[in-house]
Amino acid sequence: MDFFMLLSRNGVQQRKNSFQDGVYGTNCPIPPGKNFTYKIQVKDQIGSFFYFPSLAFNKAAGGFGGIRILSRPRIPVPFPEPAGDYTVLIGDWYKTNHKVLKAILDYGKRLKFPDGILINGHGPNGASFTVEPGKTYRFRISNVGLQNSLNFRIEGHNMKLVEVEGTHTIQTTLSSLDVHVGQSYSMLVTADQHAKDYYIAVSTRFTSQILTSTAVLHYSNSRKPVSGPPPGGPTTEIDWSLNQARSIRTNLTASGPRPNPQGSYHYGQIKVSRTIKLANSAGQVNHKQRYAVNGVSFVPADTPLKLADYYKIGGVFRIGSIPDNPRGRSIHTDTSVMGADHKAFIEIVFENRENIVQSWHLDGYNFFVVGMDGGLWTPKSRKQYNLSDAVSRCTTQVYPKSWTAVYVALDNVGMWNLRSQFWARQYLGQQFYLRVYTPVQSVRDEYPIPTNALLCGRAKNRHR
Repeated sequence: MDFFMLLSRNGVQQRKNSFQDGVYGTNCPIPPGKNFTYKIQVKDQIGSFFYFPSLAFNKAAGGFGGIRILSRPRIPVPFPEPAGDYTVLIGDWYKTNHKVLKAILDYGKRLKFPDGILINGHGPNGASFTVEPGKTYRFRISNVGLQNSLNFRIEGHNMKLVEVEGTHTIQTTLSSLDVHVGQSYSMLVTADQHAKDYYIAVSTRFTSQILTSTAVLHYSNSRKPVSGPPPGGPTTEIDWSLNQARSIRTNLTASGPRPNPQGSYHYGQIKVSRTIKLANSAGQVNHKQRYAVNGVSFVPADTPLKLADYYKIGGVFRIGSIPDNPRGRSIHTDTSVMGADHKAFIEIVFENRENIVQSWHLDGYNFFVVGMDGGLWTPKSRKQYNLSDAVSRCTTQVYPKSWTAVYVALDNVGMWNLRSQFWARQYLGQQFYLRVYTPVQSVRDEYPIPTNALLCGRAKNRHR
């Protein structure tokens, strides 16, 4: 490669180790022609995730891959072992080179609508998944795209939802599924139809221009290729998607990464110590397009924030440079970092006052999606929260002119990126870092800096 890069693992929590998170706020970029080994552990996690290049606009160049974290052998899984396990990476795509796309954004302009949709890196009917009649298969579906929510469906087949970003769900049968940017799901599909080939269809949601692409579900004894139009799906219906999202709930009796049931953690009975309201916005700064959270548009520092924090290098960032609540309509730039206490239990309300579907991700954590609805959030909105079996995940959507509320137990010390998964918005400032801090320096709470850590900026000549 002829460019600097970083790789991040969407949903892998990097427990006690944000030094290895693979974003610019925590890591120095890997130089062209050089190697770097990430050392990660996935203790207390299971599920379906993906990795991607996080630096600059490199995500538009590809480089994705699926991550499967399996349950330990003696821990029960709430469904029989499938006959096969497929990773399906779906996403919108530009034909334009990622460097050109970055230059457009750097110039202060917006990107045009994407050119198409890829399924495992292929265009229409380029990807194929072979199944044997009568057997059941697991499909791990991740939206690795740049901006658009996508609907996933298989011609003539129902799908059973079983897992969302590390949480076993109540098993719901669906004919199609909305997968918002950055989200991952596991579906069980049984090959119970006549022997032939069937379309797997993926199309954009909530867009005036509908992009569609297809892959093939191939029965091993099929002699009939796909034919005719692919199955249609929902297009702009918000209520349909909202109701589906609300129906996704945690299977309280199933085991997670440990033998104890997922429902043994009673998040709804924990007192919230802090409420943070985050509103996304768009606007101009110095006649250039920018995006913001609570009026602050993030700009990277000359030194990764985690390194500056570790080495106590002043002047790189300021804790509290982004407020807990929206303030006015104006936008300004800053290296925004929000401070938070280790072991606090907080409520985050994402407010989307725009006419787009927003998607938010928090590194280092899963959160409980306790509520979502249209209009403005008020304290009375808490009356409709799901305080018993809300799904725990790391990426959530916020519908247009709507809100989504999540609960987070801050049990993971570090510098963690909270970002829009709409990648042009993230690149132009719609992100910040949550510094989860404890004054106690102990490997019980956080691992020391890795011996192979790259040092750059004002940390370049420091000792590891």
